[in-house]
Amino acid sequence: MPDDAQFFYAEGLNIYQNARFQAFLNDVVGLLRGQSAELLSFDDIKARLRLREESYKGLQNVPVEQIVGSVGRYRDFTSNFLPRRSTSRERWSRVYAQVNSMEGVPPIELYKVGDAYFVRDGNHRVSVARQINAKTIEAHVTELPTSIKLEPGMSLEDLDRVSAYAAFLEESGLDNTRPHHQSLELTEPTRYSELLGHIYLHKSLLEHQKGRAYTVEEAAVDWYDNVYRPAVTLIRKYGILELMENRSETDLYLWMIDHLRDMREELGEEARSRTFSDALVDFLSERRIPIPKDLLLEEDDSVMLTRTQVMRAVEAAQARELQKRAEDNTGE
Repeated sequence: MPDDAQFFYAEGLNIYQNARFQAFLNDVVGLLRGQSAELLSFDDIKARLRLREESYKGLQNVPVEQIVGSVGRYRDFTSNFLPRRSTSRERWSRVYAQVNSMEGVPPIELYKVGDAYFVRDGNHRVSVARQINAKTIEAHVTELPTSIKLEPGMSLEDLDRVSAYAAFLEESGLDNTRPHHQSLELTEPTRYSELLGHIYLHKSLLEHQKGRAYTVEEAAVDWYDNVYRPAVTLIRKYGILELMENRSETDLYLWMIDHLRDMREELGEEARSRTFSDALVDFLSERRIPIPKDLLLEEDDSVMLTRTQVMRAVEAAQARELQKRAEDNTGE
């Protein structure tokens, strides 16, 4: 081993020891806070988000801080790639020496999901890069496309939320039929079954009106184009979401639906038909916020269904999800 390589190897042994101690502290703090201090598992994320397609994107310089997980060694490093006990001190130090040599190291291999990256090959090189405060690292990148927003720093609660969203998109088919759809994210993951209930109700309504059978995907497209998107257009037009802290457009959409059904059941079937624009007027009135004149003149043809119909559809959607999970578990 050349003299400079021996020097950097010895330096790497010391840096490894410091990194190991920091990893130990991270694990203790994570345990006390009830938070995981390990990397994300690529296989877990792939299953959660229903990822299937891959596309090689070539050799790139990737921001090191956006590498958040690993394919097979996510338990060997902490979430910021500090080496744990299971990581070989000698191997880590050899990589450190190689990185600092004139020869350098070959590019690593990464999977990209959203704005996050997962190590396919090169975990030690990433760990060393973090220790020497490298901003970027050269990598062969393979992307798994998704419309789900996966970002570095997401909590387990965030992952549960995006997983529920991915399941909704898969069952409705909107990820394929409307690949550039407006966001349908909810802040409460348990309400996706309610959103699916709306689609199945819309399916029944279409079949009654048109006199033919509809697939779930066909019904979801019609619901998205003619019910959901017009509602979101109104929300954006009048900046209503700015009045709801930490809520999404789909949260407000569900509030509008619930409110209109409440009004329908309170006023009776013979009362004047109420629409999304009426719901927004009521929303502003309840909060004593001035109502734009144009909103009072808005016209739309929203179709409201009764709460009993909604609950039946929600229960049916939940039953389908439970059955699907049971079948998935049986197949494992």
